Amino acid sequence: MELGNLEYEITEKFLADLKKEFGEDEKVVKVAELRKLKQEGRIIKEFMQEFRRATRRSDYKGRLLVE
Repeated sequence: MELGNLEYEITEKFLADLKKEFGEDEKVVKVAELRKLKQEGRIIKEFMQEFRRATRRSDYKGRLLVE
C-alpha cells in the first residue's frame, strides 16, 4: 500500500475475501457498516433507522457512537 499498489480497489471485495479467509464476526461487520454509513440525501428518519440497525450487536456505545 505504501508503494501505491492496491490489491483491492473495491472495499466489498476485500471484505468478502477477508470473511472467506477468517470467518465472519458479526461485531466487526456491524462496525464496518457504521463506519461507511452516510445520510446521502435521505431524510433523517430513514438515516437514523439504518444507523440504529447498524449499531445493534456492534458493542459501540456512548462516545463511540457519537464519533
